[in-house]
Amino acid sequence: MSRLYTILQTTKEHFWKCIFISIVFTAFYYALLMLSLIVRFQDFPNYINTYDWLGNLKTIVISTPSLKDTLLIMKDEWVMEIGFMNYDYGAGISEWSLFLAPVKMLGVFALGALLTINYFVFKKNTRCYSPLRRRSSSVTAGFGAVFVSLASITMSWVVCCSTPTWVVGLAMMGLGVSTSLWLEPLGLIVSLIGFILLMIALFIAAGRSEQLNKFV
Repeated sequence: MSRLYTILQTTKEHFWKCIFISIVFTAFYYALLMLSLIVRFQDFPNYINTYDWLGNLKTIVISTPSLKDTLLIMKDEWVMEIGFMNYDYGAGISEWSLFLAPVKMLGVFALGALLTINYFVFKKNTRCYSPLRRRSSSVTAGFGAVFVSLASITMSWVVCCSTPTWVVGLAMMGLGVSTSLWLEPLGLIVSLIGFILLMIALFIAAGRSEQLNKFV
């Protein structure tokens, strides 16, 4: 309970800083995704599409009888698409694009918030942590951030059937397309593992080394 109190108290003290940093982190994340697409394909985006996100959510709720399926579909619903259209093929074909899905964006925001709170918890009582505890928290948070960041990717590439999915990033980095698509269903699991690791890292950071605590 003392660790939970430390986390809640630190969050309360730095609430608006956490909100601001998380917003900047989310913006930087998507800017980095767009930059990676531009560098990878050597083309600037030439189209932007917007979608009726709220209307689409309403349609999904009405037309999907399973609550589980409803939630799974809603998390991937996007509000905007920014990409490159190749007009060498008749009416044109979208070679690549970046989709903005509010639920995924909220996940990235939560990632930024957890990393920020972790930082402030360490900064609050930096003298009370053993090197092992600091390294353990940092490594665990690092792996968690990588998992959540990968699972939150919403890019499409015509080579990957032009489907917006997290494994497009893996395919762009050199992983085989067939292998990447095989991994696609694991996106939610990867994201959950990432958030679990981030929470573990935060609780490690909130705990004091028993040995050092004798002198505090």
